[in-house]
Amino acid sequence: MLVLGDQLDLDASAFDGFDPAQDRVWMAEVAEESTHVWSSQPRIALFLAAMRHFAAEVQAAGRPLDYRRLGDPGNRGSLAGELAAAIERWRPAALVMTAPGDARVLASLRRVAQAAGLPLDLRDDRHFFGTVRDFAAHARGRRTLRMETFYRGMRQRHQVLMDGGQPAGGRWNFDADNRAGFPRSGPAEVPAPSRFPPDALTREVIAEVRARFAHHPGCLDDFAWPVTRGQARQALHHFVGQRLPGFGRWQDALWPGEPWLWHAHLSAAMNLKLLGAREVVAAAEQAWRAGAVPLASAEGFIRQVLGWREYVRGIYWTQMPGYLEHNALGAHGPLPAFYWTGDTPMACLADAIGQTLRHGYAHHIQRLMVTGLYALLLGVDPQAVHAWYLAVYVDAVEWVELPNTLGMSQAADGGLMASKPYVASGRYIERMSGGSLCARCRFRPGERLGERACPFTTLYWDFLDRHEARLAANPRTAMQVRHLAALSDDERMRIRERAAAWRAAGGQPPAWPPAGMAGAAAPGRPAVQASSGG
Repeated sequence: MLVLGDQLDLDASAFDGFDPAQDRVWMAEVAEESTHVWSSQPRIALFLAAMRHFAAEVQAAGRPLDYRRLGDPGNRGSLAGELAAAIERWRPAALVMTAPGDARVLASLRRVAQAAGLPLDLRDDRHFFGTVRDFAAHARGRRTLRMETFYRGMRQRHQVLMDGGQPAGGRWNFDADNRAGFPRSGPAEVPAPSRFPPDALTREVIAEVRARFAHHPGCLDDFAWPVTRGQARQALHHFVGQRLPGFGRWQDALWPGEPWLWHAHLSAAMNLKLLGAREVVAAAEQAWRAGAVPLASAEGFIRQVLGWREYVRGIYWTQMPGYLEHNALGAHGPLPAFYWTGDTPMACLADAIGQTLRHGYAHHIQRLMVTGLYALLLGVDPQAVHAWYLAVYVDAVEWVELPNTLGMSQAADGGLMASKPYVASGRYIERMSGGSLCARCRFRPGERLGERACPFTTLYWDFLDRHEARLAANPRTAMQVRHLAALSDDERMRIRERAAAWRAAGGQPPAWPPAGMAGAAAPGRPAVQASSGG
């Protein structure tokens, strides 16, 4: 049976009927999974550390294991190559696996099975509330696939936060209570995050990643993610007891130098299958029913798991492979080079990218309304944005990352997921951070033009100008376009010129005023550095 790096559960469906007397578990570390996108060191280390700890659990459970490490002699460097080699070694009668989370991986393993003439038994992933078939039935006949409709159906079907036939508290949605920005005094008494100092096995992985993937982005100085189910369970318990009570109100807030705040930090453990969605949702609901957590906080968190997480998985598997190619807004610009370094004078981007490279983590508003928003306004090719998100975050598996990036963040799917592009000026970041990020920045969010104009604000108005007809036809963005009409023709032209200058400078500050429209080509993503010996 086949176990991938994001399927680390001894009770996974692939183990159903496993017979140690005749069956064998196959796992493989391969360089391709770290180099098909330029994966960050924290992401690589998390997958490898979790895999090696799980391999030890498999052996302790008495299940025969064929485990290939990156440095093993003859490692073929790809899952397809290593599976083909394992088939040659063991001559199995059949292959069994839980459905993977990446269409590229599934296609490659299917080709190997077909070439070997072996059946591949693909089983449902029980870590989710529903199956892809369930979502396909929900989607059938619908022109749009709105998360809110899906989420309410899931609440009813699984009786989560329900009192009889009605939603708990008489409301389905507590978003209005969960969108506060920090005051100018900042967050008070932020609970300490769950962190797990690396043990000997994880330290071995960290040393190997530093050596083999030295040219990959990110660093491992602060690596302390949960890499076992026991650690993941501790992290869940700590979140529910310490941070979930304040999560709802502050879930969209930003503050410089505070990467963790009241967020769960459980997505990586869940996506590795160290935790299941049902146990996470049950823990949050039980805390609310026990009076330990406000309903708005419990609902806001459960919405992300039962609603959003299940929804994006359904979008991914019902829309692939074509979903990957969507580019409804015709964006073709390169990703700014500073996305790989954090070296930019824009304080909000430097903060979000800096913590991303250090920890492999940023919360959802940093991803959607800072790094994602800037790429959207700048006009970056959505496939380049997708490759970056997949590369840098420890919780990134394509089934969850791709729809969040192309559909929600970059509005590239033509409105299939989101009813409007999520665009805003620098004022949004100012409000959600209590002014703290803007106070540290040379740019001013209230200014559209001039040397101190915030690039988010300039590019926001340029975005409205470039997509005026499309946005005017959408009831949810028509008001924004009407505000655009208040600008004079001269101001609109100057905004276009300033935005073009930012693009010509690779998304960094151009000279002011722009000396014509000529400029150096924007730097692209650095070339992938494949590790030696991997």
